[in-house]
Amino acid sequence: MEIEPYIKRLLAKQEELTADIARLEREGRQAREAEVQDPIDVVNSDTGKAEAFEESTIDYATLKLVREALQRIEQGTYGICIDCGEPISEARLSAVPWTPYCRNDQEKHDREACETDNRGGAR
Repeated sequence: MEIEPYIKRLLAKQEELTADIARLEREGRQAREAEVQDPIDVVNSDTGKAEAFEESTIDYATLKLVREALQRIEQGTYGICIDCGEPISEARLSAVPWTPYCRNDQEKHDREACETDNRGGAR
């Protein structure tokens, strides 16, 4: 497997995410609430803040995965599933170069997350 294209994509994604996170943080610091707001303004402001927080949370999580993938490249373990130790398909790596899992293990993690969400939501 030729690793250089993956390195380039991971570095580009890292740069993109870092810039997005910096922008979201900058916007959050610059956001000033008016001294007088009606209830609709408050709801709109809170909704915007929640959306920005969710976006930054996703960006941080993806950035962590990208950096971990770059570490696996340095360690010589890139492209190997961290759960089962089997190779990750090149098609999967091309689609999501920061993935730490083969398709089967990713599906297992997705099912577990869904079950956890469903149990938490049913309480």
